[in-house]
Order: sequence, then C-alpha cells, then structure tokens
Amino acid sequence: MTPKFDDIVEYEKAQLLLQPIYIRLIDNIRKQSELLQWNIDYQEISEPFPGYLVSFTKDNYHKKYNLWDLCFQVCFISYQQGQIEPVQADKMLIDDRGELNWEALENKTKNLVIKLLTIA
Repeated sequence: MTPKFDDIVEYEKAQLLLQPIYIRLIDNIRKQSELLQWNIDYQEISEPFPGYLVSFTKDNYHKKYNLWDLCFQVCFISYQQGQIEPVQADKMLIDDRGELNWEALENKTKNLVIKLLTIA
C-alpha cells in the first residue's frame, strides 16, 4: 500500500530518504545474511507497485518481506504494513539543515535487518 502524507513537506522528506534507505537496506541484508548464514532470494513483484520481495531461508525457517515495506519501516515513525493513517518521516534521519543523518540511517536500517534475521 502506498503511504499517505499529511502535506508536501512530509512527502519531500520521504523523497529525500527512500533511495538511501533502499540502498542501505540491500547492503545490510547482504552483510547480515552472510554473517548469520541466511540464504537470501529476491522476487520481482508489480503489485501494489513495482518492487521486490526478499526471502530469507535458514534450516527450517523461511521469512519473506516486501522491500518497500521494510524501507517504510525505516523511513517513517511507527509504520505498520497496510497503514492507512498519514505517515511522518523519522526526524532523527534528517538533521536541522535538511541533510541526511547517515549514522542514524545506517543504525536504524542495520537494527531492522538484525531483528528480521533473529530466530525467535
């Protein structure tokens, strides 16, 4: 589902954040899956909009996630898949000058990936 925005400012923040988040997410998936010995596979999808599903497999465990939903979890505060309420960009990811906070972006992305690959 496409996120909804309250105003153009939130939309522009998302535009600034989503590409770097996507790149950091892919890189962290690669690093953590190698480190934790997960097999990963990507499947192209076209609905609800073009993107990819990423599958993680290890032993008898199999997990599958939409990459855009993962990006949205990093980008927006308290994002839930299928959320219909307007989203707000995480203010920690953009500094006072409107620049990306690369350290916060990396940490949030890495922590999400580690959480996804933790076997509960």
